[in-house]
Amino acid sequence: MFLDRSKTTIGGRTYYRFLLRQSYRAHGRVRHRTIANLSRCTQAEIEAIGLALQHKGQLADLRRAAGAPLDLRQGLSVGAVGLLAGLARRIGLVQSLGTDRPGKLALWQVIARVIDQGSRLSAVRLAGGHAAADLLGLEGFHEDHLYANLGWLADHQAGIEQRLFRALHPLRPPELFLYDVTSSYLEGGHNALAAWGYNREGKRGKMQLVIGLLCDQEGNPLSIEVFAGNTSDPKTLGSQIKKAVERFGAQGVTFVGDRGMIRGPQVKELGQAGFHYITAITKPQIEALLARGVLQLELFEEQVAEVSSVAEAVRYILRRNPHRAHEMEQSRQSKQAVLAQGVRERNRYLAEHPRARVETARRHLRQQAERLKLSGWVQLQAQGRVLQLVLDPEALAEVKKLDGCYVLQTDLPAAQASAPVVHARYKDLALVEQDFRTCKTVELELRPVFVQTERSTRGHALVVMLAHRLIKELERRWAGEDLTVGEGIRQLSSLCVTEVLVGGQVKDQLVPEPRAQLKRLLALAGVSLPKRVRPRGVKVSTKKKLVSHRPRRSK
Repeated sequence: MFLDRSKTTIGGRTYYRFLLRQSYRAHGRVRHRTIANLSRCTQAEIEAIGLALQHKGQLADLRRAAGAPLDLRQGLSVGAVGLLAGLARRIGLVQSLGTDRPGKLALWQVIARVIDQGSRLSAVRLAGGHAAADLLGLEGFHEDHLYANLGWLADHQAGIEQRLFRALHPLRPPELFLYDVTSSYLEGGHNALAAWGYNREGKRGKMQLVIGLLCDQEGNPLSIEVFAGNTSDPKTLGSQIKKAVERFGAQGVTFVGDRGMIRGPQVKELGQAGFHYITAITKPQIEALLARGVLQLELFEEQVAEVSSVAEAVRYILRRNPHRAHEMEQSRQSKQAVLAQGVRERNRYLAEHPRARVETARRHLRQQAERLKLSGWVQLQAQGRVLQLVLDPEALAEVKKLDGCYVLQTDLPAAQASAPVVHARYKDLALVEQDFRTCKTVELELRPVFVQTERSTRGHALVVMLAHRLIKELERRWAGEDLTVGEGIRQLSSLCVTEVLVGGQVKDQLVPEPRAQLKRLLALAGVSLPKRVRPRGVKVSTKKKLVSHRPRRSK
């Protein structure tokens, strides 16, 4: 049985109806029958009947509690978890992960990553302060369950990403994919995918992972893949083409990749899949095209220019960025000033130490010029025991001629995409770079990586990507607010349930009405918090405990 409540407003007057109804099944369908019309009962009588129906299995406890003292106290935080769980449901993340225990554990890992970055151990401790078990319907868990859940995520990654993709693009696949690669260094070397490779972060002496991120044209992450740390960028593209075809059902789309990503073999592979590409070529390639007469230096202007090569069936989009050219000139002058300071210091040392060798000082300065990449147009000459810099104007002019110049290459027909459109689509790669920045350092902190096996590493990366989807959605919905996503999450974390204690036992958890700012954030996110949260009595705790005291050092 249940209470059926309804409210109707006619002619400015509001009418309430309360029916006591019963559900039953007939011919495979659920039907309802009315037992009694309670509309003439008082509000107190209706609430009493509703309370009795709600706790019909605990009527004896209610009778005993009638004379017991009633207390209220602050309970677990409910605002952040309630917001993120509701938003995950709206964007299809809950449906993509599933509603069984592994899916719920994975959802908590994603939510925990948004609220506070850390290890699986810290995610368990975080659940102890938030109503995660009550809101997500989780049974008790500890860190070992979360580590095992990372393996489950890795095993089911293809299906999860595919379902989430369909929720984002229900009608048809996007016409353009953005793809880029980054690396993430490791503090240790025990990870199964750790290897030495080209470290984009300049961290010498550290092994790394290579991470590829596939996004749609809006920069929404669709798939993340972790490669061994010594994998070159072009070798990562093949699996992305396969994903686009088999997992996302893409046809005739365009891949946008950074310079060095899409080369001859990748162009051929894209063509075999019926795809087009947009990429940038390297400076040596530009110089080769200038030498062959395919491109002319005069074409590099602030406005986009285009050159088509019929023989190669490609188009070249040319532009000179004056701001980038100015930055390069300033950088060159700054490096030259550093080298000039080094010359002055060496001359001072030679003057103060008569036995010091001029050639030794000259060799050190040449090495410094090579490190600063100035050796092509800067020479070091000695007049007696005095060293001086001599600039080569012709070599300097040769170096400066391509300042701020870049060339894009594409096989898209001009009728399908004009030169400005190709240029704009390539600049969209900045969206992927922003995603990498968020995932690695700003809000989600992909590192440090606290896992070692290949499956756990891939699961960890997927958790970070899914958390990033939530953050991007909140950024979009909170775009007009004067706060960051992190600040909004911290404010919502302050909203806690009010526990109703009867005889010292928690009988109910009421969600208080949020203050105006929190109510606005929830409304913008399209999420409504429940009025009450049923206490399930689930205790979440870690197996491994924090050290209660530091061990005493032996003398």
